[in-house]
Amino acid sequence: MLLAAGTVVTAEHAGPGWLEIDGDTLTEVGAGRPPRVPDVDLGDRVVVPGFVDIHVHGGGGGSFTDLDPDSARRAVWFHRAHGTTTTLASLVTAAPAELLAGVAMLAELAADGLIAGIHLEGPWLSERRCGAHEPTQLRDPDPAELRQLLAAGGGAIRMITLAPERAGALDAIRTIADTGAVAAVGHTDTDLAGALAAIEAGATVATHLFNAMRPIHHRDPGPVVALVNDPRVTTELIVDGTHLDPNLYRMVSAASPDHVALVTDAMAAAGSADGRYRLGGLAVTVAGGVARLERNGSIAGSTATMDRVFAAAVAAQPLPRPEALVVAARHAATVPARAIGLSRVGTLAAGQRADLVVLDPDLTVHRVLSAGRWLPAAADGPLTRA
Repeated sequence: MLLAAGTVVTAEHAGPGWLEIDGDTLTEVGAGRPPRVPDVDLGDRVVVPGFVDIHVHGGGGGSFTDLDPDSARRAVWFHRAHGTTTTLASLVTAAPAELLAGVAMLAELAADGLIAGIHLEGPWLSERRCGAHEPTQLRDPDPAELRQLLAAGGGAIRMITLAPERAGALDAIRTIADTGAVAAVGHTDTDLAGALAAIEAGATVATHLFNAMRPIHHRDPGPVVALVNDPRVTTELIVDGTHLDPNLYRMVSAASPDHVALVTDAMAAAGSADGRYRLGGLAVTVAGGVARLERNGSIAGSTATMDRVFAAAVAAQPLPRPEALVVAARHAATVPARAIGLSRVGTLAAGQRADLVVLDPDLTVHRVLSAGRWLPAAADGPLTRA
């Protein structure tokens, strides 16, 4: 199948182009006029790589946190319809038995190819920066529990977020890195030295930078400066208009352009009406599209989708539109894929899996191609493989 479009966004260029697809693989990607009459002419639409979301808890009324595989499938399908062709399913802090059950359930979905793996956000987080995590279940990393969770995941756990100031956290980071998973710094009140120690121990991701993290002070720079300044670290940013000002995205993007990963941190309420929901065991109220804990008003994940985040990132870049598209596509697909060790997704290039999003000129989703298959226009059909 040969596709042509007014704008095809590759790692280096955004402009008129074409893509050749054989089965689930991109075989050729070119600029300018296609070599023959295309099978699908997308006109003035924009083609970008399928989005890679490495931090998402649910969406479309479905959740990864409620131990229900059908609910998890609903969340994947919802986000796939919004362009996320690769999903890392995120769990939240829970009691040991519940967390283990959640890992076992999601490991089966990973084995089926529905998700790219599992992200454990907690339970080894800071009480002072716990955000939407159950404070009574926060604990220090226990080597036995960590080994049990990694074993239950059977290789599906790709990332674990923890606060480096907790007792035993640096040893846990070393263990995580040694297994091939990613250790992430987040929900932390650590200082600059603590963040640097975590990076030296093997941490390579900053979980939703700025949020649930000690802020920058000019005499006490804290973890943010350490995480942004180190080229070994990928920094997650939630560019949804709620979690941070777009100028912060511009600043971090300028400082570390090849190390920004856009994420949604979405919960079940994404794509649904305002009302009452749950994130793990916590009650959440969504009003005006903003999710907050009922107990204290803290932000509780988001209701964002990656197409919205991508469009916001394009708008925030102080660049001509073609260049802004290239940068935003890198941040929404290429960088997050690389951060968790995925090699066949994240760019439009020969040999990559045929995952792409067709956007109208206003950057709303027109169609989604996942592993060479067009998804139904509405999220009411059978799931394709992740």
